[in-house]
Amino acid sequence: MGFSLIPCASMLGLMNHWFFHTYEPSSANISFLILAIEPTALLRLIGGPFSLTRLLGSYCAFLISLSLSIVVYRISPFHPLAQYPGPVMGKATRFWGLWKAYQGYKYLYRKQLHDIYGPYVRIGPNEISINDAVAATQTLSRGGIDKGPYYTGSGKPSSITPSILEITGEAHTTRRRGWNRALASVREYEPLLSKRVTELVSLLEDNVETDLADWFYRFTVDVMGDLVYSGGFELMQNGDVTDLGGSIARYMKISDLLGQIPWSIDVLNSIPLLGRSFHGTTDYAKNLAIRRIKNGSGDLKDLYYHLASADEGGHETKKPAQEIAAADSLTAIVAASDTSTTTMTSVVWFLLSHPAYYQRVQEELDRVIPSGDNLPDSDKQSHLHFVTACINESLRLHPPLPSGGTRKVPMKAGGRSIAGRFVPEGTSIAIPCYSLHRNPEYFSYPDQFLPERWLPDSKLERHNVSAFMPFSIGPATCAGQKFAKLELTMVLSALFRCFDLKFADGFDSEDWPRGMKDHFVVTRGPLHVRLTRRSNGYI
Repeated sequence: MGFSLIPCASMLGLMNHWFFHTYEPSSANISFLILAIEPTALLRLIGGPFSLTRLLGSYCAFLISLSLSIVVYRISPFHPLAQYPGPVMGKATRFWGLWKAYQGYKYLYRKQLHDIYGPYVRIGPNEISINDAVAATQTLSRGGIDKGPYYTGSGKPSSITPSILEITGEAHTTRRRGWNRALASVREYEPLLSKRVTELVSLLEDNVETDLADWFYRFTVDVMGDLVYSGGFELMQNGDVTDLGGSIARYMKISDLLGQIPWSIDVLNSIPLLGRSFHGTTDYAKNLAIRRIKNGSGDLKDLYYHLASADEGGHETKKPAQEIAAADSLTAIVAASDTSTTTMTSVVWFLLSHPAYYQRVQEELDRVIPSGDNLPDSDKQSHLHFVTACINESLRLHPPLPSGGTRKVPMKAGGRSIAGRFVPEGTSIAIPCYSLHRNPEYFSYPDQFLPERWLPDSKLERHNVSAFMPFSIGPATCAGQKFAKLELTMVLSALFRCFDLKFADGFDSEDWPRGMKDHFVVTRGPLHVRLTRRSNGYI
């Protein structure tokens, strides 16, 4: 082997690190091609006999030099984020964060890191996690920092229309107006919800012991089908015969994992099986849109009507493309069904785990909704103070989006000052609300289920609602949160007013939270309960 080959290959690795650090690629396709060719080209350039041994030596020296250079720089005091503490493996490689995301417990991992290192933790080579309410507000509010690659490069190929979750700036503002028009007032949707809640209670009467999480998921999908497409799913009656839930879970997991390493999207998307999963989801959305167009919206203007129509107020005179309306309408189904299911299931689990609070909920319901009354209307729900407190406390302890995505400080912006801390340009920022909601600086006894903290006469010392953001805040706040709160209150009120519940025999209730896995939206395991119809039930 020639004496000059190894030093030259090592130097070439260092040069590549400098080049790609200075001119960071947005796609890995060309970069991988260049990296694959260079050691062979170097061998040809140096000359001498061409052998497999020399070729392998060139590649090994090149890749070892390149990798060591990257790792040493990332953990060195010369890196722009060197001032932020964090695990060495997290600083060295994004693949460490990818592994944590794959396991589904990154929300627990990040809270553990904040418990160790404080409110600012470096969790990736160019990413920090912030557990500070002021910083969260400055980052997420209007005039803060735009979405980062986790959203804008969240696993989809460029040929697929991005949903509202994946766009920023004026495009997001324009698309958001259709959502705002549809969900500005929720009173018109009360009959829709009332009908579905009555159906759910009726079906639950036939189940002495059942998986309540599954019923909640079927209910939320049926409700969102009514709200978005004027009907069409009927999972409560027929079950999930098309494995819609499984398909959505797989899609969300892939998107979440690719969001950890967005530069790899183009490469991985070229793999047929992975590419088909994205196009299959998009085709499914298009088919739903086509069916909705064929059937019409009926008497109620559904969400698809607002997403696919020009603004009657004249702000948008051009109808959005069908692909845009299809992408956003499917986003509504995915986002709302899983988040509402998780919250409903968590409320039931918390209350059955705390019998005194469960009894207090039923006492309030019996008082506010006398026997023989129908489902509570909005006026009666406004008097369910303790039920609302239990919902808020469940959202605090089990937020349905516990880690969220990231924001990114723009390049060539000179960095940003956030809550008095300088954050360099190009840095991705994560605001994990699971950690924020359990921060003892903002909430007394942060890991305990204490619904009374949400009542006016609470005696708890710390209760800072600025640190409570289960629906996010700012321009990206959940457009459907009013509808979600109405849905949660109606379903849970009906459930606890009509039935006495307890955990099913043999069900390990203490282990249930470990089944909650975070792939952007939380998935949860079964919640097996026994139901007994109350004699003074009102439906």
